[in-house]
Amino acid sequence: MFVDSHCHVDFPSYADDRAEALQRARAAGVELMLEICGGDIARGSLDIGLAIVESEPDVYGAVGIHPHDAAAYDPSLEAKLLNLVARPKIVAWGEIGLDYYYDRSPRGVQRQVFARQMTLARERGLPIILHIRDADEDMAAMLRDYWVGVERPGVFHCFSGSRKLMEAGVELGFHISFSGNVTFKKNHELRDIARAVPLDRLLIETDCPFLSPEPYRGKRNEPARVVEVARQLAQLREMDIADIGRLTTENFRRLFRLETAAGPTVARATA
Repeated sequence: MFVDSHCHVDFPSYADDRAEALQRARAAGVELMLEICGGDIARGSLDIGLAIVESEPDVYGAVGIHPHDAAAYDPSLEAKLLNLVARPKIVAWGEIGLDYYYDRSPRGVQRQVFARQMTLARERGLPIILHIRDADEDMAAMLRDYWVGVERPGVFHCFSGSRKLMEAGVELGFHISFSGNVTFKKNHELRDIARAVPLDRLLIETDCPFLSPEPYRGKRNEPARVVEVARQLAQLREMDIADIGRLTTENFRRLFRLETAAGPTVARATA
């Protein structure tokens, strides 16, 4: 059993075969997927992602405003988010964070919108899904200002930062999630970091349609390929792939309060 803890199957690249991609994931042993619904406000991805979450019993959702779209954040968008997070299958707020690589929104605006969304997520008892790119120091500082003492902190998604950032995240209670980039041949430092993450904080993801793992690099990624991420982590940790699948699935269910006995049903805490 495997979980894809971060996917974007709402993207246009799945328009012709979305149902087939989800079925391929199930055939590969992927029992749960977390669809990130807010990847591109301009093309209405919140609504597309939500439709997937509502129609697929094994797909859960997160909503939030990506740092690329921080400049578009306004009271009406916030009101929409607040309505959406009340839905039973929305189990996290995200992805949110800081991206100083592309700088598609001004950095000051990114920090302001990130802080606001952390405040709202905390008030509602939701873990957060973090996007972090070239912003390690500001991210660690803001988390210490806004996110200490949270019962279920969330996820450092598609981790690509420094060992120092990983250790800061673990100290703050976050899970660390790895994607296909951990399989790339030259990513030796990232693999060293993956070896050091405590097993009870480890997650796997695809971030599809991006970052397709070896041996599929360069092709559109999809949830079934999370198995290749698990395979790489199993090799790094000298474990069986089935054990990596089991423990990352348990970590995912525990973080997002998904019951195991009766299948993928939500056990959300009240805020």
